[in-house]
Amino acid sequence: MFQTIEELVAQAEKVGSISEVMIQTEIETTQHSREAILEHMQKNLAVMLQSIEKGVEGVTSVTGLTGGDATKMKSYIDEEKFLSGKTILTAVQNAIAVNEVNAEMGLICATPTAGSAGVVAGVLSSLIKEKELTLTQQLDFLFTAGAFGLVIANRASISGAAGGCQAEIGSASAMASAALVELMGGTPEQSAQAVAITLKNMLGLICDPVAGLVEVPCVKRNALGASQAFISADMALAGITSVIPPDEVVEAMHQVGRQMPSIFKETAEGGLAKTKTGQEIMHRIYGNP
Repeated sequence: MFQTIEELVAQAEKVGSISEVMIQTEIETTQHSREAILEHMQKNLAVMLQSIEKGVEGVTSVTGLTGGDATKMKSYIDEEKFLSGKTILTAVQNAIAVNEVNAEMGLICATPTAGSAGVVAGVLSSLIKEKELTLTQQLDFLFTAGAFGLVIANRASISGAAGGCQAEIGSASAMASAALVELMGGTPEQSAQAVAITLKNMLGLICDPVAGLVEVPCVKRNALGASQAFISADMALAGITSVIPPDEVVEAMHQVGRQMPSIFKETAEGGLAKTKTGQEIMHRIYGNP
């Protein structure tokens, strides 16, 4: 069992990959067979892909605040007049789709949370056809993401209420970036560097849901997280490293989360939630005076 990113990397260098370390950890902690663990992760993957398909087709949230943006992004991509690359935009489309389904009260796979569920799913799904990923590669991607998520959850937080959105979207994006690096043949250390780069870029991101709902700005922040994952992975694969070691970056995020005022931690008392429009939306939904 690993407690830090440094320990995770060291173990991965011995057994061959971060995903294998995570699988072995699951076997050890759950006492389930490898086959059972792989089967369970395959079910998670199926839920991810189903939520993407549903979201891209078009959904509307219970409140009517969000919905339809994944469909708009698909139309935009199909026109092929975009500025960003198609792979990243497809990841953005799929990340939005997952969280629109979440807001519609549909079934999603929390990765690591419901509010950030679109990032890892969006990034992985955008590469399945393009890179002709095998099922094993897809599952390994999720195990790698999960390994880093486990460290962040234990050493810092993955909760917006505890650490702000840096802990949710930041963690999800870091997990996806690390998995991308391993998928593309990078080393365990490069995966760790991708995590550090991502978290540094998301450090201090507040959690300010309008009306306390996981819709605004949460859905669009999943798009940001998905795109950041690709940039961080490319930087790490290029040999760029973080001056601050990955474990220290995780600790810095933890400290920032602890020091962050409560109004910026899922209370809907600050940021976008306190704007004039944000307040009007809250009053319209709840009928508050």
